Amino acid sequence: MRFFVDTADVDQIRKANDMGVICGVTTNPSLIAKSGRQFEDVIKEITSIVDGAISGEVKATTTDAEGMIKEGREIAKIHPNMVVKIPTTIEGLKATKVLSSEGIKTNLTLIFNANQALLAARAGATYVSPFLGRLDDISQNGLDLISDIKEIFDMAGDIDTQIICASVRNPIHVLECAKMGADIATVPYNVFEQMMKHPLTDQGIAKFQADYKAVFGE
Repeated sequence: MRFFVDTADVDQIRKANDMGVICGVTTNPSLIAKSGRQFEDVIKEITSIVDGAISGEVKATTTDAEGMIKEGREIAKIHPNMVVKIPTTIEGLKATKVLSSEGIKTNLTLIFNANQALLAARAGATYVSPFLGRLDDISQNGLDLISDIKEIFDMAGDIDTQIICASVRNPIHVLECAKMGADIATVPYNVFEQMMKHPLTDQGIAKFQADYKAVFGE
């Protein structure tokens, strides 16, 4: 399983990229708004940092296929690595069909059931983004959704659409998604930090340092 970082904070993107573990970035209207910057300015800076897929979403207020297609084409022009992020609606499927036929990569977002993922794949989506954490928030097991989508895609045999585990909240989500065979997890930077933490690692480093200093000094 590969990793994207899920943020529009360029400082966090630089840190994740310096770790050598990410191969792409996902953003959404809320993350862009949180950055307080213009969409295109943020995206252009991200493309200068990460050499990989960069998801930029159509405007949250654009709900018709024609509008999504128009915006999607503009997003795709920003950089060759751009992926157009589209909400999983009927209008979104229409837009996906057109954009994918033009060779523009798409990421169908806000997926909460396997039927949505299957329809998105058949419409030509490059990626589907099922949201684990938000299902957990309403007492549904988000990991079950990943399992269902993976099983359906594998059974179909002719689906190239990749599964991006989104709305990842903790290292357990990451581990379980990897075990299920998901293609990608898009992970907030703080979860990357959590994945690296273990008390025995910290204790081991402290002991090695103490033993070294006891013999060789500082």
